[in-house]
Amino acid sequence: MSVEHSLRTFVRDGLRSGTLGPGARLPTERTLVERFAAPRSAVRRALDALEEEGLVVRHVGRGTFLTEAALPSVEGAPADTSPTEIMQVRLLIEPPVAALAAGVATQADLDRIAHCLDRGGRSDDYRDFETWDTQLHHAIAQAAHNGLLMSMFDVLNTARALPIWGSLKRRTSTPERLRCYHSEHTAIVEALRDRDPAGAQDAMHRHLRHVADNLLGRP
Repeated sequence: MSVEHSLRTFVRDGLRSGTLGPGARLPTERTLVERFAAPRSAVRRALDALEEEGLVVRHVGRGTFLTEAALPSVEGAPADTSPTEIMQVRLLIEPPVAALAAGVATQADLDRIAHCLDRGGRSDDYRDFETWDTQLHHAIAQAAHNGLLMSMFDVLNTARALPIWGSLKRRTSTPERLRCYHSEHTAIVEALRDRDPAGAQDAMHRHLRHVADNLLGRP
């Protein structure tokens, strides 16, 4: 597999999982060299190819950043998916997924979820919190150990990477709300640890209902 193909796969997977989005900074050249076990020259050529297509922009001294043009290359949610549609689907899918995860999650799953919760709680800005928020929800879905559900969840995460979603989240996020979301995340994780499917489902539903109300301006 070529370095360019590996880099494109890395970007695509990051967009699908929600760990990357427009404006996200890619790992450094040195990190990519280690990740792909490739010469620095090959990594630079791969980055050059993505830059020529407008998928990334490079700033000297700052790094390489994804552009919005990277999104159409990700199969999944339609580009015109609205925040209302995203929250409707999240409310339908994620609470039952949390209930399933509470019954079948391994200790390794719970450790990964706890790590995401901890990092989110220590985040001091919106972008960092959003990254760990996305990874927490993804880790909970992974803990359900259902490949079909994960495929559906990955499509949902491509919608969360759309510019309209990110813009709305930035406008409505405040330090107080982030602290509240972290508290709600903690309740979900505690129910998972207690192997309480009903509690995990209820906690996830309350959290997403609160997120929907904040994002969409409902009373």
